[in-house]
Amino acid sequence: MEHNHGTIGRWQGAGLMATTLLGTGVFILPEMTIATAGSGALLAWILLTLAIIPVTLVFARLAGVFPHAAGPAYFVEKAFGRTAGRTTGLIFLLVVPIGTPAAILMTFQFINALVPLVGWQQLMTELALLLLLLALNLKGIQVSAKLQFALTLAIVSVVVILFGAGGAKLGDLELAAPQAGSDMGLVMAAAGIAFWSFLGIEAMTHLANDFKRPDKDMLPAMIIGTILVGLVYVTCTLLLLFVPKGEGLAMVTAFDHLLGGYGAQVIGILGIAGGLSTVNVYTASVARLIWSFSREGVLPRYFDKLNQHRVPVRALVAVLLTMATVICLTYLLGQELEHLIAWTNGVFVLIYLVSMLAAARLLSKRYLPLVIMGVAFCLAMAVALGANMLYALMLVSVLAPLLWWQKTHLVRKQTCRAS
Repeated sequence: MEHNHGTIGRWQGAGLMATTLLGTGVFILPEMTIATAGSGALLAWILLTLAIIPVTLVFARLAGVFPHAAGPAYFVEKAFGRTAGRTTGLIFLLVVPIGTPAAILMTFQFINALVPLVGWQQLMTELALLLLLLALNLKGIQVSAKLQFALTLAIVSVVVILFGAGGAKLGDLELAAPQAGSDMGLVMAAAGIAFWSFLGIEAMTHLANDFKRPDKDMLPAMIIGTILVGLVYVTCTLLLLFVPKGEGLAMVTAFDHLLGGYGAQVIGILGIAGGLSTVNVYTASVARLIWSFSREGVLPRYFDKLNQHRVPVRALVAVLLTMATVICLTYLLGQELEHLIAWTNGVFVLIYLVSMLAAARLLSKRYLPLVIMGVAFCLAMAVALGANMLYALMLVSVLAPLLWWQKTHLVRKQTCRAS
């Protein structure tokens, strides 16, 4: 493994983590969970935030002790062998085709709040955003980290201002959402949707070598970002429960209702920037994973190149071209956002689960309680997602035998050469 020279500090890392998690969902997911569970959405967000903290701590410790561009794939390989690790890495690569269109579609809800775009106009704008991501990544992740730290402060400031305005008027407001809080089935369904908000925890582990001191800075950066994000989502959900639903995005309506206007402009700009931040971090993470797999012989050596900023440019371009292809197919096939989110969540539940199991073997016994809580969380999410886990299970059932055959085939070839 060739190490990058780290440039990200603790607070930049916390900003990178927070905007990755807030990203596309901060002004959309609370509305979706309320539509699913009514007032039970608030309970779903609180439970999810508490449950994800042990998972974050385990990932942060793994990344601090074993910094590697392959992230969870590397942890699983160290714990369970090459086939398991590479299967984990490849299902992460193959979630991009469904995760990216979901993130872009969510981002476009904010663009449409500012400038309504339909048909080919929307598709061309989506592809133009990918060119912007290419430009951002060519200079290295440290540029994005600085921009995303400022964006985190802006998003949190707007949520605090909204909560303050809502608190002043709370006595005059009545619960606007249906009260379904006692139905735990709906609460779990809402948590299954809300899990999208915490996708990005594992992506940070791919960037461990971009930190100046991963052993000291990964854990505080990731836990600060996670807790901050949980508080923001709980606050947004609480606000939307008391603000009457209007047309368009509920957070835009809430902004207009509480602050007197300009909701489309403020929420729209922050939503677009947050959405691009999420896609940006995943783009960088996947590019580094492709680079790492190229060095290990899993993928062609063509991707084993870095530019002067230590960026795997060929892998980056390949990721963005794949994203562009899938965005075009999604537009032509008319896939629904909810399905894309659920299928994506299923893959990440599986990645989180095997990472927790790997941590049980790699970390000291004092982390075992956290690992057990992490495993329990992943199993609960799998139950909540139900049939939407089938996409993830299908990927594993196809990839694991192929990678096992590749490994045995290479061993046979080496044995024949030696004899």
